[in-house]
Amino acid sequence: MGIRLPSILLHTKQILKIQGVSTKVKSDIPRGHIAVYVGEIQTKRFVVPISFLNHPSFLNLLKTAEEEFGFNHPMGGLTIPCREETFIDLTSRLHTS
Repeated sequence: MGIRLPSILLHTKQILKIQGVSTKVKSDIPRGHIAVYVGEIQTKRFVVPISFLNHPSFLNLLKTAEEEFGFNHPMGGLTIPCREETFIDLTSRLHTS
C-alpha cells in the first residue's frame, strides 16, 4: 500500500477551487490562503497560507485527513482530524521557517 500524495493534492486543489468561489462571498480569507477545520471532536476554523500545502509535515496531516474522511469532509471544507494544539504547533513552526 503506497502513499497516495497525488490524490491528496488533487483533492486539495478541488477544495481550493470550491473555496475560491465561496471566498468571493467571504472576504475573511485573504488571497493565497485556505480555511481548514481542525479538531478531533469539535472543530475550529483556521486560515493558513496555501504554501503550507507543499510542506511534508502538512502533507502528513492531509494524508491523515484522507484516511479519516476520504473525500467527504463533513464541514464542507478541508477537515484535519488532529488536536488543535498539534496543528498550532506545526503551523507556528512553518511560519518561522
